[in-house]
Amino acid sequence: MSTYDTDVLVVGSGPAGGSAALLLATYGIRTLLVSKYGWVSNTPRAHITNQRTLEVLRDLDVEQQALAQGTPQNLMGDTVFCTSIAGEEIGRIRTWGTGPYSLSEYTAASPCGMIDLPQTYMEPILVSNAAARGAKVRFDTEYLSLEQDSDGVTAVLRDRVRGDEFTVRARYLIGADGARSLVAEQIGLPIAGRSGKAGSMNIVFRADLSALVAHRPSILYWVMRPGAETGGIGMGLVRAVRPWHEWLLTWGYDIDRPAPEVDDAAAAAIVRDLVGVPDLPVRITSTSLWTVNHSYATEYSRGRVFCAGDAVHRHPPSNGLGSNTSIQDSYNLAWKLAAVIRGAAGPELLDTYTAERAPVGKQIVDRANLSRDQFGPIFEALGITGGTDDEGILAGLGACRAETPDGAKRRRALEEAIELKNYEFNAHGVELDQRYRSTAVLDDDGPAETWPRDRELYVQHSTRPGAKLPHAWLVDGAGQRVSTLDLVGKGRFAVITGLSGEVWTTAVEAVGRDLGIDLALVRIGAAGARDAYGEWARLREIPEDGCLLVRPDAYIAWRCASCPGTPAAATAELTSALVSILRR
Repeated sequence: MSTYDTDVLVVGSGPAGGSAALLLATYGIRTLLVSKYGWVSNTPRAHITNQRTLEVLRDLDVEQQALAQGTPQNLMGDTVFCTSIAGEEIGRIRTWGTGPYSLSEYTAASPCGMIDLPQTYMEPILVSNAAARGAKVRFDTEYLSLEQDSDGVTAVLRDRVRGDEFTVRARYLIGADGARSLVAEQIGLPIAGRSGKAGSMNIVFRADLSALVAHRPSILYWVMRPGAETGGIGMGLVRAVRPWHEWLLTWGYDIDRPAPEVDDAAAAAIVRDLVGVPDLPVRITSTSLWTVNHSYATEYSRGRVFCAGDAVHRHPPSNGLGSNTSIQDSYNLAWKLAAVIRGAAGPELLDTYTAERAPVGKQIVDRANLSRDQFGPIFEALGITGGTDDEGILAGLGACRAETPDGAKRRRALEEAIELKNYEFNAHGVELDQRYRSTAVLDDDGPAETWPRDRELYVQHSTRPGAKLPHAWLVDGAGQRVSTLDLVGKGRFAVITGLSGEVWTTAVEAVGRDLGIDLALVRIGAAGARDAYGEWARLREIPEDGCLLVRPDAYIAWRCASCPGTPAAATAELTSALVSILRR
């Protein structure tokens, strides 16, 4: 019999690794998190935190910590396109669900809003809470290699302070070690797509820009500079890290030429150019280079080793999908690992991680890269080419504003070009509406789902197996609002039924006891979950006495649209469903 130092070894402390450690520790699984760095990220790269990620943090009881650190949604979304921040405005678009119409859609879809939470603030929340809940955390500990067998994984690590190497024996290993993942490389994960399609640099700086931006609050200010930039998209990005004094500027460079050397003086010149204030007082905090990738793993695991986050999906920051998808990878994987380690599920359950998350990874990589390429129509509407200088940009903008039929035609083209960016900045369906297909989802053989509205822009609520449980506001025993999502999760399966679904009460008790799993019962309509607004009745898609079996990650695994009639029949059906899902 193997002796294990830990149940799960997590390599990497970024959004994927930090959330995996926090989830596993919360579920009571022995976890060791290692990072070769001395602390968490020192640059605020990922930042957009969407509703689904906040739902995960809500389930983990750390949502309030995130809200306290993040920039609120109302300051995120008056996104500006301009010749410089102090210069001419080309147009604006309301983003991240802040427009008057999209805000109602976002508000109805989730108990959580959106926030901007830079990686430098997100990672300490994840890692510190993981440690507080029992995960062992080792910084300055570098992963070197692994060997796995039928019983576990043996990893070779190096203590970067002492300089010595040592081994750790774990049941499973999660490689969350970023876009240059050594774990993914060593286990031979197949990577599709293309790496290094363009070059970019990040410049983190401090400057007080409140006089230029506070009246049009946004996280993103896009600066049109087609003549000044090579190898990029013709746009520079000035991004608020902390309104309105800490910023990150993104600027392209020609990847086919030697990488630029950017000292503080050169960085300050770029900042002043994009801001449009030649004598702007600015303090450069850091500079870094990175490459734009369009690549994704087609498989997420080999044996007892799993990869998550940028290790398996590598893409530009367009749409703000990176850290969100990484955290959601871990949310999918962690409950499955916990169930297998406890003996509540067979190891075949872990095969569903790739089946469910690899399609999501491909989707977001394709979407982010397409969004990056969709700035072109803005240049076309203005009649601007890659070699255009400042005078040419202003001439194009002047032609677009001309009081002539040609000016009207250009204005309409510009409006349509900016509206196209909704697919980057208001892609609510991409953010919130994935569907899972795997053996951990039991299809109810109904007709295929139809999508009357644009699937990328709009959320479509459904209680079909493979969909996320819809959010609806209920009222608890104290008269306070509570979301349907608040009644599931916490590492447990849950059965949702109505007041007339009494047979499921007996079934839940019997099945939980017989299978040895923690199985929650939610009876909507009871004193602690009254459907006071009638929202759940409009969303549930099944009769009141039917039931939904909801996984720990709030995805619907199975539904029974008709009451079995007797407690024994309900118990048999629920047992069959869980045995199949858990691969018992």
